[in-house]
Formats: sequence, C-alpha cells, structure tokens
Amino acid sequence: MQTAEFVERGASIADRLTTTQAAPPWWLVIATAVAALILVGYSPLWRITRNVVTIAHEGGHALTALLTGRRLNSITLHSDTSGLTVSSGKPYGLGMILTAVAGYPSPPLLGLGFAALLGANRITLMLWTAIALLAAVLIKVRNVYGLLTVFGLGALIFAVSWFGTDTVQAGFAYLGAWFLLLAGTRPVIELQRGRVRRWNMPQGADSDADQLARLTHIPALLWVFVFGAIAVAALVGGALLLSEAAGVCIPNVSGGECTTPALPTR
Repeated sequence: MQTAEFVERGASIADRLTTTQAAPPWWLVIATAVAALILVGYSPLWRITRNVVTIAHEGGHALTALLTGRRLNSITLHSDTSGLTVSSGKPYGLGMILTAVAGYPSPPLLGLGFAALLGANRITLMLWTAIALLAAVLIKVRNVYGLLTVFGLGALIFAVSWFGTDTVQAGFAYLGAWFLLLAGTRPVIELQRGRVRRWNMPQGADSDADQLARLTHIPALLWVFVFGAIAVAALVGGALLLSEAAGVCIPNVSGGECTTPALPTR
C-alpha cells in the first residue's frame, strides 16, 4: 500500500468514526446470529472462541479494579481459556467486591454496548472501540500466550476495519456483538458445574462466586444466579437492538405490531 493510499484510507476511517454507516440487510443479521450460536454451542469451536470471553472477563476485572481505586498489577491469559487478574489493595470492602463481581457480566454487557453502537449504525466506531479496549488490556498482559491472543484478535479486527468492504465490516461487527451476547450464559453454566465438581476436592471451590460469598456472606449460588440473570437480560436487550437496526420485526416485543408490506396493485 502506497503512502498516499495509506493516508487516504486512514482519513476515510477517521471520517467514518464520526458518521453513521448503512444498516446491513436483515439476512446478514440473522446469518451472523446463527454463526455466533454455532461458535458458542459447538464445543470444539467453543474451546477456541472462549478465549475472547476470557479477555472480556479479565478486562472487566481490570477496569473495575482501576475504577475503584485499586492498583492493577497484571493480567494473565492461559491456553485452557482460564485467566487471572491481579490487583493490589484492601482484600475486603466495596472495591474488592465490585472487582470480583465484574468478570462474568463483562462479556454480555460489552456485547450489549456493541449492540447499542450497531443499533445506531456506528459500525466503524464499534470495531475501533474493540481495538482500543484490546490495546488497553494488552498493556497489562504478562504472559506470552496472553500477548499473542490479545494482539492477534486486535490485528484481526484492524485488518477487517482497514481492508474489508462495508458488508464484511458489518458482518464481522454483528458477529462479534452476537457472540458476546450469546456467550454470556455458557460460562455461568460452566461456573456452576465446576463448583459442583470441586466440592469433593480438598481445596474446595474457589470461583468468583465463592470469593464473593466469602466477601459478602451471600451464598455463592445466589451470585451465580445474578451472573446468569445479567447475561440473559443483556442478550434480550442486545437482540432487540440488533434486530431492529436491520428492520427485523419481533411481534409483541419490538414495541408494536409488525406491518405487512403492501402488495402491488394492477
């Protein structure tokens, strides 16, 4: 790519960040929803795509730690799709509680935020917001696998936004939003299953829900329910935003009755 073309492409993206793009066709919205459902529901693929959820999960811990005045030390992402965020501060209190709470709700809430941007036809802004968030996470990642995973995902989004056609960008953006929305519930289910399996082990359960139970004296199962409720609520809200953005009407949910297109007259 020549310098002039590079500058022109950069100026085009800068302009698109402040303007709206055309809404994608309804079939693209549905196709990306189906594709996202496969990425979440088909276990061999989920073992790979769950890395995206882990990045959002640990990013939620990290952001909340900073917002509550804690010192963020590091983020580690593992090849088994687990992760760890380490922050310094009081091991109790509201800041610690909010930091522990933030992990599981972060992916579906991020998906809801992306859906809001797409609902406003801000496709380019959504993609570059994702790049900015990944760059912020990358600064605190402290292991090679984590660095490669976050950088690779950011590079993929950049390539799509820089080289992709409008249709490709829209499809990728909607796929990402659908994926985060649909992926919100499966980790919660896995969380509870893991808690049940670990009860018979000597070290017991030590999930986010169990940490919150120790911090708040509220049963861990109730925290699992809260995580699940947030994920479901985000999915419903995001689905409405994404469907209405493309003119897909959902009867009795989209705020009115679906209108039937008028038939041509002879």
